[in-house]
Amino acid sequence: MKLFDELKWRGLIKDMTSPEIEDKINEGGLTFYIGTDPTGDSLHLGHLSSFLISKRLKDGGHHPILLIGGATGRIGDPKPTAEREMKSIEEVEHNIECLKAQVEKLFGFEVVNNYDWTKDLTLIDFLREYGKYINVNYMLDKDIIKRRLDTGITFAEFTYMLLQAMDFYHLYTSKNCVMQVAGSDQWGNITAGVDLIRKKLNKEAYAFTMPLVTDKSGNKFGKSEGNAIWLDGDKTSPYAMYQYLLNVEDEMVIDYLKIFTFLSKEEIEALAKDHAENPHLRNAHKALAREVVTFVHGEKGLEDALRITDTLFKGDIRDLSLRELREGLKSAPKAKIEEGMDICDALVSAKACHSKREARDLIKGGSIYANGNKVTDFTLQVKKEDGFADDLYIIKKGKKHWFVCYFEEV
Repeated sequence: MKLFDELKWRGLIKDMTSPEIEDKINEGGLTFYIGTDPTGDSLHLGHLSSFLISKRLKDGGHHPILLIGGATGRIGDPKPTAEREMKSIEEVEHNIECLKAQVEKLFGFEVVNNYDWTKDLTLIDFLREYGKYINVNYMLDKDIIKRRLDTGITFAEFTYMLLQAMDFYHLYTSKNCVMQVAGSDQWGNITAGVDLIRKKLNKEAYAFTMPLVTDKSGNKFGKSEGNAIWLDGDKTSPYAMYQYLLNVEDEMVIDYLKIFTFLSKEEIEALAKDHAENPHLRNAHKALAREVVTFVHGEKGLEDALRITDTLFKGDIRDLSLRELREGLKSAPKAKIEEGMDICDALVSAKACHSKREARDLIKGGSIYANGNKVTDFTLQVKKEDGFADDLYIIKKGKKHWFVCYFEEV
C-alpha cells in the first residue's frame, strides 16, 4: 500500500490544499512542518495522533520539522468561544524547553522556535512584509474568526493567523519546507500561509489536515474527567495511560488502532474480526494500550503498567511499592476512617457498603479484602499497623472495586 493510501485508510487525511499532495507524499523527499504552542510543559494523548502522522511521513522518506510557538504562544491561538489565557513569559520559556526535550526524545524531529525569527521584527516591517498580503475579508471568512465575531475577538488574537502564515513563509524560504501538517481546526491558519507564499514568491506550497480525534460523543480524545492524559510519565503514569486506553469505547477502539499504532492493516483487520466475535476478551483494547504505552514509555513502562494491573486484579497488593500502589489507586474513592472501628463501620464510612448488614453479607460471602487479606471476621478492628505507610488502609470489594482509606484523629 502506498503511503498516501495508508494515511487515507487510517483516517488521517481530511482536507488538502491540492490534489498534487497525493503524489508528493508517495514520492518522498519533502520537508514539512507541524506546529504546537507551548501551552503546557508536556504533550498529551490528543497531540499524539498528528505527531505520529509526522513519524509516518518521516519513515516514508520525508523530513519533519517541529515548530514550537515561542512567539505565537505568547499570544494564544483563538479559541472557539473565548480568549485564551495569556501565560507569563517565564512559563512559556519553561514549556518550550520541556516540549523540545520531549519531542527530540520521542520522535527525533528537528525542532525550531518561531520566536527566533519574530523577536526582532518591528511592527512596521511586519505590516509591510506580511500584513499587506492578507485581506481582512479573507481572514473574516475563516471559521475560527467567524465563530468569535459575536462574542468579540481581540486584535492580538486576530493577528495570530498572520503570524502562523509568516512561520510557513519563513520555513519555506530558509529550509525549503514546502508542506504543513495540522489538525483540522488549523485549516484557516495553514491556508493563510499557503496564500502568503503564493502571493510573495509566486510559488506553490502544500498543506493537509487530519480530523480531530474524538470519542463517540465528539469530546476530544485523551481527556479523562477534564484532565489530559499526558505523555510525560511524571504527570500521567504508564499505568494510568494503559488503563485509559484499555477502557476506551468499544465502538472506537479499531479507529484508534489505525490512528495511534503502527500495526499493519492485516493485524488491525484481524483484531477487528476478533473484537466483533469476542468483544469480552478485549484483545483490541489490550493491543491499543500495549502499542501506545510501549511507544511513549518503552518496554519498561509497559512492564510496570502490566505488573500494577495484574497485581490489583489478581495478585497481592503488598507486592507493589507505595508509589505503584498510589498510581494504581489514584482514581479510587477516598475516605477517612477511625482507628479501632470495626470493619463493617469502616466499609460504611468508605461508602463501600450502604449498611452494616450489607457489609456483613459481603464479608460472609468472601467479597471483602483489607490490605490484601480476605476479611472473615465481622468484628475485625481496623488498625494503622495493618495498613501501609502514611496510614493508608486499602479495602477491596469484589473483584475490582477499591477504596483508599486514611486514618483521622479522634
